[in-house]
Amino acid sequence: MREATSVAANGVANGTMKQSNDTLEYLSGFGNEFWSEALPGACPTGQNNPRVCPYGLYAEQLSGAAFTVPRRDQKRSWLYRIRPSVTHEPFHPTAFPCETLTADFSTGMVTPNQLRWRPFPIPSEPGVDFLRGLSTVCGAGSAACKDGYAIHVYACNASMTDSCLANADGDLLIVPQQGTLRLLTEFGQLLVAPTEIAVVGRGMRFSVELVAPPGSPPGAPVPARGYVLEVFGAHFTLPELGPIGANGLASPRDFQAPVAWFEDRAATYTVFHKFEGQLFSATQSFSPYNVVGWHGNYVPYKYDLKLFCPMNAVAFDHPDPSIFTVLTAPSALPGVSCADFVIFPPRWAVAEHTFRPPYYHRNTMNEFMGLIQGQYEAKRDGGFLPGGASLHACMTPHGPDTATYEAAICDGAEAPAHLGAALAFMFETNFTPRVTPAALGSPCIDRDYYKCWMGLKSHFKPPAPPAPAPPTSHAAAPAGAEDEVAADGLAGGA
Repeated sequence: MREATSVAANGVANGTMKQSNDTLEYLSGFGNEFWSEALPGACPTGQNNPRVCPYGLYAEQLSGAAFTVPRRDQKRSWLYRIRPSVTHEPFHPTAFPCETLTADFSTGMVTPNQLRWRPFPIPSEPGVDFLRGLSTVCGAGSAACKDGYAIHVYACNASMTDSCLANADGDLLIVPQQGTLRLLTEFGQLLVAPTEIAVVGRGMRFSVELVAPPGSPPGAPVPARGYVLEVFGAHFTLPELGPIGANGLASPRDFQAPVAWFEDRAATYTVFHKFEGQLFSATQSFSPYNVVGWHGNYVPYKYDLKLFCPMNAVAFDHPDPSIFTVLTAPSALPGVSCADFVIFPPRWAVAEHTFRPPYYHRNTMNEFMGLIQGQYEAKRDGGFLPGGASLHACMTPHGPDTATYEAAICDGAEAPAHLGAALAFMFETNFTPRVTPAALGSPCIDRDYYKCWMGLKSHFKPPAPPAPAPPTSHAAAPAGAEDEVAADGLAGGA
């Protein structure tokens, strides 16, 4: 494990702030045009690519969008580095097997069944780093066509040593569930703990180091586990707020980008390159983290989910889960995302005369759920655990289990309740997911998942049928009465 910094930013990064439980400094804001230097004057002024850069650095642009996209969609950063990233030996397919990592879903399976996985195990063999512990669960679309997504899980016990990963297939949204990660990137460092997330953009080189908890014995394995949402097309952005107004959900100022940090270190370094789901590797003689200064709006970032400001029903009924969207990756269809990242955070439930757990549902979208901590409000059967997952595909019925339903309809369920112990999330996707053979054959899969609903009994209480009406009798009129009535009527008319 390396020290927190080799050469840290020295106060010339704009808008720096420090997280209370973090030893690193960050730049604040979402989608901002940032500028950061680890040495004063490392970024040229007045132009991006001078004939000779300050300190004899190389200028290199990292483009996260086509040159001609609308300006609001443009993503790019300029990096000023000791040696350019092009200085490496040729790439070759990796020497270690990676059958469980893919972007090809032609061999995947579709199923209308509800799927659930018990917590994915931490590897027992030593030396499994983030890349080797990455496994694809499901996905759809095409990395080659830059449209679609993949969902992965990771479980590892070692840091990436003298190696880094660049993902040419898309952006990676990393959700730690167990163990704190230190992400080394070309832009600087991010410390990402459970209840936080990080996004690393397409093409950015990064390494994952595992941070030992305080008090851990030296050299002890550091277990880490979590989830990854990869989007092949549009970058993640904040959802529109609409009638909510100007505030609420995830505040742009709470997103944090790294400050410039570099190391001028000679080493035999391995660069892994993921391209259409395949892994290639090349060697170079120096650390890729040699960027002394940078500026732009295409940067990695982190976000603390505890800062999310949830909106909720305060009178009656249960809102749709889209109200808890943190980030969204748009699709070409207006109002329809390729993928949404949604959380179910601590909050109060106060709706009156309302079934408060999530409603029973069949959805045109697809829902992959994971649990970071606690017990999810819709599952009391003990099968949905931190580090596990579930998948409900398009129009597959799902909802609260039997125990949750029975508890929610009892008389005591009307009092205000604080949902304060759990943090669950959902990757909601448009394209129908194809599940990989490795995920379907995993020993973690819960083949009895369907049984959590089999106890739902009928509570139907139809109204009692109306009692039959008593028979009615009609008395016969006396003879001549009808003639007398008629005569009276004629007389009155006269």
